[in-house]
Amino acid sequence: MPKPSAATADAYPMRINKYLAQGGVATRRGVDELIAKKKVLINGRTAVLGDKVYKGDTVELRNDGPQKKNVYFAYNKPVGVITHSPQMGEKSIKQSVPLDVFPVGRLDKDSSGLIVLTNDGRVTDRLLNPEYDHDKEYRVQTKDPLRKSFRKTMEAGVDIEGYLTKRCTVRTTGERSFLITLSEGKKHQIRRMVAALHNTVVALERTRILNIKLGGLKPGQWRPIEGDELAAFLSAIGMAKHAK
Repeated sequence: MPKPSAATADAYPMRINKYLAQGGVATRRGVDELIAKKKVLINGRTAVLGDKVYKGDTVELRNDGPQKKNVYFAYNKPVGVITHSPQMGEKSIKQSVPLDVFPVGRLDKDSSGLIVLTNDGRVTDRLLNPEYDHDKEYRVQTKDPLRKSFRKTMEAGVDIEGYLTKRCTVRTTGERSFLITLSEGKKHQIRRMVAALHNTVVALERTRILNIKLGGLKPGQWRPIEGDELAAFLSAIGMAKHAK
């Protein structure tokens, strides 16, 4: 299940409640409640409070009730909405969307765009685990004009506080705008990459996750992912057998 988008190999072992909380399943207290109810599995074993997750472990949620139909939605997160765990006065995706689903991964408060919503806990690990390379595309606007070397430097990898980002694809679309496709998702990665190149992100929108596109969804809207689109998505994350 969930693989924290900000985690690195050095972050392991990680406490199970932190692991699932960073993946967007619930708060740490909420995860502890799931563990107490024997709803969490690590490598097929029922987890207990205090368990740790190691790199490469498989974490799942057990559903002992009537089998629910797995559902998947594309959601356009507006600026200002929190992915999960809102603070006082903030609003989360779960509070904004009247569906029994959770967000896969994160977009920070000041960013907007595509988030996959589902009740299928298997998707989170497949989509966020760094063992897999999954393309995500973003539309970015900057405060200052892009330097001539910007694209080449970004694509080669940028040192963000001691971590060298993986190679990516960048296409400039204006004096202060570009599209970037990443296969990883460190915390605030694009903003940190741009800052390292002496510029500032003023708007960031995720437009695609694998074959799922934001399309014409307006901020706050969602649509079901189904049919061939769903089959292709599940196949891309190694769950082709569940696409039927």
